[in-house]
Amino acid sequence: MTGRLRDRLFPEGSWIRVKLRIINRIVKTLFNVNYMKKQFINIKQQGFKKTIKEIKSDLKSGVELSKGEFYQIWIKNNEPNENKLNEQRNKKFDFEPKISVIVPMYNTPINFFQELVECLINQTYKNWELCLADGSPEKNTEIESIISKDNRIKYVFLGENKGIAGNSNEALKLATGDFIALLDHDDLLPEFSLFEIVKCINKNPNVEFIYTDEDKIEEKGGKRYDPYFKSDFAPDTLRANNYICHFSVYKKELMNKLKGFKEGYDGAQDYDLILRMSENTNNIIHIPRILYHWRVHSLSTAQHGGAAKPYAYEAGIKAIQSHIDRLNLRGKVESGVTLGTYKINYDIIGNPKVSILIPNKDYIETLKVCLDSIKRLTTYNNYEIIIIENNSEDKKTFDFYKEIEGKDNIKVVYYPEKEFNYSKIINFGVKKAKGEYIVQLNNDTELITKNWLKEMLMYAQREDVGAVGVKLFYPDKTIQHAGIIVGIGGVAGHVFKNLPESAHGYFSKESMIQNMSAVTAACIMTRKSIYDEVGYMDEKFKVAFNDVDFCLKIREKGKLIVYNPYVQFIHYESKSRGYEDTPEKIERFKAEIDRFKRKWNNILENGDPYYNINLRLDNDQCDIKMERVKLKGE
Repeated sequence: MTGRLRDRLFPEGSWIRVKLRIINRIVKTLFNVNYMKKQFINIKQQGFKKTIKEIKSDLKSGVELSKGEFYQIWIKNNEPNENKLNEQRNKKFDFEPKISVIVPMYNTPINFFQELVECLINQTYKNWELCLADGSPEKNTEIESIISKDNRIKYVFLGENKGIAGNSNEALKLATGDFIALLDHDDLLPEFSLFEIVKCINKNPNVEFIYTDEDKIEEKGGKRYDPYFKSDFAPDTLRANNYICHFSVYKKELMNKLKGFKEGYDGAQDYDLILRMSENTNNIIHIPRILYHWRVHSLSTAQHGGAAKPYAYEAGIKAIQSHIDRLNLRGKVESGVTLGTYKINYDIIGNPKVSILIPNKDYIETLKVCLDSIKRLTTYNNYEIIIIENNSEDKKTFDFYKEIEGKDNIKVVYYPEKEFNYSKIINFGVKKAKGEYIVQLNNDTELITKNWLKEMLMYAQREDVGAVGVKLFYPDKTIQHAGIIVGIGGVAGHVFKNLPESAHGYFSKESMIQNMSAVTAACIMTRKSIYDEVGYMDEKFKVAFNDVDFCLKIREKGKLIVYNPYVQFIHYESKSRGYEDTPEKIERFKAEIDRFKRKWNNILENGDPYYNINLRLDNDQCDIKMERVKLKGE
């Protein structure tokens, strides 16, 4: 079959094309003479069964598509073809705002500038202006020739370099639009970018700030890769990393209120502006579409990360520090685990008491590991441990309780009912607690982090935060919990499960502070008053999804959930409770799934705001969907 005929019959992005690619890879593997010779030798050396197992593994790895291939299929299935682009060109919106695209320039390569101007001229939405402020040491006659092509382009030669912030502010002075869009001089917009921005403005007439997803584009060949599908607005995530970055659009009145860019934040001037924006408006919309291409070239941050602009990360620390100071959130900012991420160490206000609730049934050796790790590593002194005894049967368990009762801030309370109901057990324990803050902690956990209570209190003490979760590892040091995404597996699931401790997942999200819809109650801190506010844990969720439900109730009250990976435990997972492995337990589990789906159908239908609708829900590694993804209202 010729390439041209194949493309006509089975276009790129179709499942048939994907299956053809898989079949082709299998055939190539099995008919590779050298490969098969090696396998015959393996049969003699290690046996038939082991060799067949290895061949299956090789075939599986051979047919799995790379992330780059998934993304090329996503592009094909989700971005407008020529017919759709023509429809956009002919579309008349009720409100057609002028978009002022602001670009600071300094020694801009002429080929980059040519492509930048062309990407604006080719936009399917036409009511825009390009505002250029050039801080280069000398005028470039080629630039003047290019800008003469379109009277929507405004250009000023500054005669001096005022820095990124200063040059951007000079470009802002040229703007007459209703909205201000920020664009780097070496990057690109797809031709439907401004159309999507204006469509969003028409759907959301009160919007004051818009941001979009982005990808990278090669300098030569223009291949696109490494898409960043972002979450909706998340203040703690933003303070940990400038995930918004590109492409951002401000209402002109908001930009006037912010008074443009501030001096002293070069390299993080956009970050400082976004942080200040977040202090002045809640009318923020995220468009989950790739509307910005970050060009990768020899001098770009996209190519070299921090090596290209190390000063930018110092400026980032300064921008966040200024931000929390303005909000009267006392603390100190430092660099995070990975370059470009940050950590805020908030001051602890006062010396509040923390009650650590640990439900337990037998398995005292497991409980001892948990208690010993807390005693050995906890640096915060004002806490109590409440063991909630739940129908233990072994005499040694009760002997152990007598041994520890009253020592090391430990007390034991006895849950009176016979049926296991996690939510009821916790609600019972909360009412026995004296602390201002509650930690729910599984008995099958082992603490790793010394200052864990302080790390959790930093966030739980904030009035806008309702609960704080942590990072959990399996005993083999792969991730068990790095936050919960509503919708994974059809209901809710832990993200980045089984990722090795030394590895990084999607944009290193497992290693940075984030807002999420939910965290596991295997270790979660909440103000005691929150339980009263949300009506305690829902006792109809006896075993499963009670923690997710609890977090979503907190979210309904307008409070944030914070995932803090700087607190870490090993989680031996459900030793004392067992697994859903009997017909009765399986039936109960199904009933709780159905209840969850009925109760939180709106989130399941619309998608978790801290995830992205372009990411798959059938796995937990933030892989890209291949099928067409419809935005709300499409």
